[in-house]
Amino acid sequence: MEAAINYVARTGERMRYFANDHSRDTVVVAAAPMAIADARDGGTTLDRQGFVLVRHVSAVTDFADAAAVAATHPDEIAGLLRRLTGADHVRVTGNGALRFAERSDLSGALDNSRPARFAHVDISDATAVQFSGRSAPEGRRIRRVAHYNVWRAISPPPQDVPLALCDARSVAPEDLIAADAIFDRPGHPDWSFEGLVVAHNPAHRWHWFSDLDRDQAVVFKTWDSDPAAAHCVPHVAFDNPDCPADAPPRASIEMRAIAYWLED
Repeated sequence: MEAAINYVARTGERMRYFANDHSRDTVVVAAAPMAIADARDGGTTLDRQGFVLVRHVSAVTDFADAAAVAATHPDEIAGLLRRLTGADHVRVTGNGALRFAERSDLSGALDNSRPARFAHVDISDATAVQFSGRSAPEGRRIRRVAHYNVWRAISPPPQDVPLALCDARSVAPEDLIAADAIFDRPGHPDWSFEGLVVAHNPAHRWHWFSDLDRDQAVVFKTWDSDPAAAHCVPHVAFDNPDCPADAPPRASIEMRAIAYWLED
């Protein structure tokens, strides 16, 4: 299919974007029509394109139940990533972010609950190194570290606002622009780290996974210390032009984790 990918314009200024109050964003969106291939038939890997679709049945029956998710899902995600990657240790960071397409009454009603509407990478290289150091297993020498995002649609198919992922091999370093990701949770002080926003490059190869159900997970990489592997995957929510108007608004949960390979 062809759909609009919301890239970010090069302004020459340091940009910032907020988890909740988007009126404070300084990101300038520059949409471009791009071909988006359905990768549902397979053929992608974490270390080549940087993303993969896997079957993963969770014991969580209601992902809106924060206590149930916190009690069960981080361990499930850690086990999934150990099996997929062969990593020796996985640290899941946080208990997940629920996100809802704009047609949902819950979009923006919860903390950080809107879909990301411009192409980005969750963390910059500098942030990845910083976060990796904080969560590293103590007393062990580390030979490789990688950051992953595990994304699951929890609304029935088809998804009106699915996730597009860019083949890491088609991304040039100059396409990635450092920006400040700011978390403005009500009643708490703002805090931030450096992320990346993405400028248009016609060489980008975009993919998506159609008709996802809750027993499937999209796993993609946001940073890797191994120079021989896919480094990071730009991604963005986009409007599915083929989705029926009466489809339920997309709901999803995102889990982030850091994987470590240890020296013998």
